Amino acid sequence: MSLDLDALSIRAANGLALFAPLSLQVPAGAVVTVMGPSGVGKSTLLDAIGGHLAHGFQLSGAVRLNGRDVTHLPAEARRIGLMFQDALLFPHLSVGDNLAFGLPPGLRGRARRRAAVEDALAQAGLAGLHDRDPATLSGGQRARAALMRTLLADPAALLLDEPFSKLDAGLRDEMRAFTFAHVTSRAVPTLMVTHDPEDARAAGGPVVGLTSPEGRRL
Repeated sequence: MSLDLDALSIRAANGLALFAPLSLQVPAGAVVTVMGPSGVGKSTLLDAIGGHLAHGFQLSGAVRLNGRDVTHLPAEARRIGLMFQDALLFPHLSVGDNLAFGLPPGLRGRARRRAAVEDALAQAGLAGLHDRDPATLSGGQRARAALMRTLLADPAALLLDEPFSKLDAGLRDEMRAFTFAHVTSRAVPTLMVTHDPEDARAAGGPVVGLTSPEGRRL
């Protein structure tokens, strides 16, 4: 699997490009980091890749998954997972049911689906917490549960939007190690945007800086 961007560029409603055309390849199991200050368009870039680009923006270039052009497919047809700054879990569902929400429709049978959830909970260090209220979890536990829910959907690629920025400093190293170990073991091509150089160092992959259309680093 690989995630490829070919001369990807985004223009705002005023017609101005947010950044210079971006071309890169994210191989299976690798984490490529995109860095740049607030306002340069990092989160908008992820929205475009995932199929969530807001009205008013215009996209040019191509997004390819395993050689397949998905640029104009709806988000639900792309199989691209997205992790935000906040570990958002559905408050009306138990921890286990939150993870089950991410299971692909092709996994049928109550016993098989429950087994998949229990295995994911164990991998996340949350064994025995299937029936817990998400509100009772610590920040680190919520972050691990949210990541496992995303991975259970079997994404062809994963996008990380400042995934560790709202964690306490003591949890960041733990979640970086947990996240990057899982995307590597599952061979998921992963693109991460961040302000934090420590995130990039922990990811261990290439680092790309967004630039203005004139070539000046923002």
